[in-house]
Amino acid sequence: MIATRTRISPTCHGDLVPLDHLGHLEFEPGHTYEIINGRWDVAPIAGFAEQSLETWLRRKLERYADDNPTVVGYVTPKGRVFVHDRPDLTVPEPDLTVYHENLDELVASGEAENWDDFSPFLVVEVLVAGNEDKDLVRNVELYFEVPSIVEYWVLDGRENPRQPTLIAHRRWGQRWVVRETRYGETYITRTLPGFELILNPRQ
Repeated sequence: MIATRTRISPTCHGDLVPLDHLGHLEFEPGHTYEIINGRWDVAPIAGFAEQSLETWLRRKLERYADDNPTVVGYVTPKGRVFVHDRPDLTVPEPDLTVYHENLDELVASGEAENWDDFSPFLVVEVLVAGNEDKDLVRNVELYFEVPSIVEYWVLDGRENPRQPTLIAHRRWGQRWVVRETRYGETYITRTLPGFELILNPRQ
């Protein structure tokens, strides 16, 4: 007997997630679907300006990874982060997720298989339009609850996508220390030794 597939659409925002049917879901395209506190959190798919900023930063991180494989083993725009201490399933999906380990090698060796087996040290959200509360409030709390995450970046292009600001949250004890780097300035962090990010998408 073939299992019936349940179609998930934007109208499901806020609905309980059918955990026993996760393998039989069909998603309406054009939106992103996250599981937060056991419920669907649905948002429109990113527009071009947001995708352009994400691509620019992803390429910067990938080039750094190529030169520093012992620091960054994997960069992906498709990662899923499991927040294990929440009573209900919570799996935000950052725009960019950065890992120390080379995930391809871990999977090939049989040491890991699913996103639940990995945990990043750096996550990034790109904010141009849409739900500001998600990136500036909700995710600030969620990502702090993942012990492996040392930094959380918000690449903020709300005022002008061509002149973004980087809002960097760095873990310090029991809180984030927040630093803003404006367009044209350079962000440097001990988390990525030797990495220098000039906040100019044309460079």
